[in-house]
Amino acid sequence: MIEIQEVTKQFKDKKNYVTALKHVKFSVKEGEVVGLLGENGAGKTTLLRTIATLLTPTEGAVTVSGYDTVKNPNEIKRMMGVLFGGETGLYERLTARENLEYFAGLYGLSKHRTKVRIDELARMFGMRDYLDRKVGGFSKGMRQKVAISRTLIHDPDIILFDEPTTGLDITSSNVFRQLVHQLKREGKTIIFSSHIMEEVSMLCSKVAMIHKGDLVYEGELEELYKDEKSRDLNYIFMSKLVRGNEHYAS
Repeated sequence: MIEIQEVTKQFKDKKNYVTALKHVKFSVKEGEVVGLLGENGAGKTTLLRTIATLLTPTEGAVTVSGYDTVKNPNEIKRMMGVLFGGETGLYERLTARENLEYFAGLYGLSKHRTKVRIDELARMFGMRDYLDRKVGGFSKGMRQKVAISRTLIHDPDIILFDEPTTGLDITSSNVFRQLVHQLKREGKTIIFSSHIMEEVSMLCSKVAMIHKGDLVYEGELEELYKDEKSRDLNYIFMSKLVRGNEHYAS
């Protein structure tokens, strides 16, 4: 489904080049839920943006369902829903409903299908009370609910979430986790980054750990627990960062 093939990404910072990703290579199968772990600045968002066709790899390639992210970006965008942390992509002068209708229109949804999807998502995330209020006056949590709904409005087969529960209260975070379980049952392919290890343990079958642009581990979560003789993902994660990619390479 998603093939990340020796991807390196560099950015020019004045006269110097900063390498955000270094020969990252792994794959995601159809229907998998993969947790992307790494400290701030590790390269998680850069990788997700590359998969989403928003960044071009300096080296290597990414393919999604056989489509190359550089050569066939439009085909990939149609099948993908994307939410990046801190970027809701919402228009503040429009209501929540109007925002969702606008994005539904970009994906070619009919008026009837749009109404059905908005009703479903509003019920799921408890947005009915403010669905017809302008987004400009929303709290961070309210914005995040609408942003997640925007990501899912066209019922995409592939979903990328970057810190999706940021700003959500405990109840809404639990709703999101139930949503991921539902999407998994529907066969959706999901990659999401999170700093909440409990969330990753609950939702993911597979994890990929990035440290300073290097992939230090990629594999099944249960295999990781077995290898490390521990189910404490936070401890395992910190241990991997200390050891770097030596253990993974072996």
